[in-house]
Order: sequence, then structure tokens, then C-alpha cells
Amino acid sequence: MNAPFGRETIEQIIPHRDPFLFLDEVLELVPGERVVARLAVREEMWFFPGHFPGRPIMPGVIMVEALAQAGAVAALTVEANKGKLALFAGIDDVRFKRLVSPGDDLLLECTLEAVRGPIGRGKARATVNGELALRGTLTFALTDQ
Repeated sequence: MNAPFGRETIEQIIPHRDPFLFLDEVLELVPGERVVARLAVREEMWFFPGHFPGRPIMPGVIMVEALAQAGAVAALTVEANKGKLALFAGIDDVRFKRLVSPGDDLLLECTLEAVRGPIGRGKARATVNGELALRGTLTFALTDQ
């Protein structure tokens, strides 16, 4: 599968849909190894009216979810994993370094470090204009749907 590609192709890989799909485009992909994706953070996203009125800030848990979805694209484009679900098995060492607000382009990078059977781990980071917004280690479990 050749990157870049958009939501239509992303939806063929992972089961997430609006309003819970947090990837607009995959820019780089090495199946089973690495992914770089992008999310244009838009004011009309469902969580902004309540987080926070007058000062919209993207929730940290949503940023972590966006990184997990990017990592799932890397894991699920491996032929043996096609059609599976990637579920959280752990979230470690996450640090938030910058606020993310409407108008920002969130660049999501995930490098899979270890995959043993159905369990894998990846280093993830998100940036805005080259500035680190968050980083962490995500562990996932692959399962049949």
C-alpha cells in the first residue's frame, strides 16, 4: 500500500468512523514498522464546545487515541493482520508538552518496536509545526473482529 492516502483508504484498514476517526491522511507507511499520519484539528470537532468554552483545547486522551489509530494502520497493513482489531493493552510514559487547538495540524508518528504474537508495542509522538505536543509508548493487542 502506497502512501499518501486519505480517509477512504484509512477506513479500509481500521474500523473507526466519524466522529471517532482521528486521522485525515497517512503520509508515510512502512507496514509493520512505521507510520506518519496527519489530523487537521478543526473547531467543529465534537469535543471542543465542552473542552473548554471560550478556549478550545484538544483533550489529551483524544490525542493519544489519534496516535493509537495511526499505530493501528501500521500494524493492520501487515498481510497476516488484515481484518483484525487493534486494542489498547497499555499506555505508558505519556507526556504532554504543548496545547493543541483548532487550526493546528497534528502530525502523528508511530514506530512499532516489538511485536510478539498478537501483542505489540510502539513509540509514538505527535507534533505541531515541528514542536512536540506529546510522546509515549503504546501497547496493543490484535484480535479477530
